[in-house]
Amino acid sequence: MKIQVINTSTHHLPKYETLGAAGLDLKANLKESIFLKPLERTIVKTGLFIALPHGYEAQVRPRSGLAAKKGITVLNSPGTVDADYRGEIGVILVNLSNDVFEITDGERIAQLVIAKHEQATWVEVEQLDSTQRGTGGFGSTGKK
Repeated sequence: MKIQVINTSTHHLPKYETLGAAGLDLKANLKESIFLKPLERTIVKTGLFIALPHGYEAQVRPRSGLAAKKGITVLNSPGTVDADYRGEIGVILVNLSNDVFEITDGERIAQLVIAKHEQATWVEVEQLDSTQRGTGGFGSTGKK
């Protein structure tokens, strides 16, 4: 699949790091570092503008290393970039650690996963079909 992109950053375009990778690393495009305090959130711009084909979305997801080692994650995970959005891709980062985290220019801050999707049409009914799970909610199929 080919995706049109404008790159206003000084960094190379995101790439897949391995043959089996699902996500492309997004990098911070900053004039100066951001110091993210504990429980603080900010939008970090990437310098990337994309035009996705109809029927696709780009999902902005956390990087596991940042989350596990530093407590930095994407707040609205996954964030969605719609096919008709033409603005700059930004990443909402939050610091869930007890330490100030410095975000520097070019730092890999998130992953971008391109995914196919469908648009649904609602069909109103009076009753849904029954299943073994039924109306069991959160955790209803886990250990008891």
